[in-house]
Amino acid sequence: MQMLRDRVRGFLNVRSQRVLPRRGPKPAIGAHIVFGDLRMTVQAGFGDALWDWLLEQGWRELRYRPEHRHYREVPRICVAELIDAPSDERALILNAALARASRRPILGDPNAIPSYIVRH
Repeated sequence: MQMLRDRVRGFLNVRSQRVLPRRGPKPAIGAHIVFGDLRMTVQAGFGDALWDWLLEQGWRELRYRPEHRHYREVPRICVAELIDAPSDERALILNAALARASRRPILGDPNAIPSYIVRH
C-alpha cells in the first residue's frame, strides 16, 4: 500500500524537499557525504578542518537507508587532491572536482549498457 501511495505522490509532484540535516561529527573512512546530487567517499587523511569547511559548504553525511537517489560521484583522485590541498585553495579544487563528477551506472538498469558491450 505504501508503495502505491509513494508512486501516486511522485506522479502528482506532492513530494517535499528534504531539509538540510543537522551538522554532525566527522564521518568514518568509507562513509559517503552528499551535497545536492553529488556524492564523495571519505578517505584516510580527511581532517577535522576539511570536514568543518565542507559542512559550511552544505555537505552532509549520507544517512538515509536505503538510498534510492542517483548521485554524481566525485572521483577518488579528486577527493585525495582536496585532502592534500591548502585551505586557501580548497574552493578551487572542489569546483574542479565537481566538474569531473559523473553518474555511476545503476545495476539492473536495462537502459544502462556497460561500456565493454558497446562496439565501435
